[in-house]
Amino acid sequence: MTVQEIRLFGDPVLRSAALPVQTFDKELRRLVSDLTDTMLEAGGAGLAAPQLGVLLRVFTFDIDDEIGHLINPVLDLSDELQEGDEGCLSLPGLAYPTTRAMRVVAKGFNEFGEPMVVEGSEVLARCVQHETDHLDGILFVDRLDDETRKQAMKAIREAEWFGAAIPPVKVSPHPISSRWL
Repeated sequence: MTVQEIRLFGDPVLRSAALPVQTFDKELRRLVSDLTDTMLEAGGAGLAAPQLGVLLRVFTFDIDDEIGHLINPVLDLSDELQEGDEGCLSLPGLAYPTTRAMRVVAKGFNEFGEPMVVEGSEVLARCVQHETDHLDGILFVDRLDDETRKQAMKAIREAEWFGAAIPPVKVSPHPISSRWL
């Protein structure tokens, strides 16, 4: 559909918890399409709705040539851990070693409201955890050890994109609870 502007670190929407999707309609399918187009254009492995300024529990992914999405995810994580470099389209140009579960089983819904499961390990597991964190207002830099987090915050403050203008949050026309923002 349309490539959208990706919100950058410092935008309060990235620190806000997204609301569960309750209405599976044409507007939601447009959001999934916009997320997918924006993710692919930016060359990312995943993109969550809050990164486009939409506070709904939706994300897309592109791992090993599999493009997909998940709505209202609930994760079951393995006890086995992995460590690897992780970056984020909302923190362009930065990547740091981040610990995640090795495997994930994510249950949720597709854009039509049909139940679905995304199951994977390594990169897919990392992506699903990263994008679900976005839905909870958590950024990958929050998961770094203290020393690495200090380095990351210094790099963020020095980045040319830091402090960019913040666009408004998009509000759904559907009935929602009073804690939308």
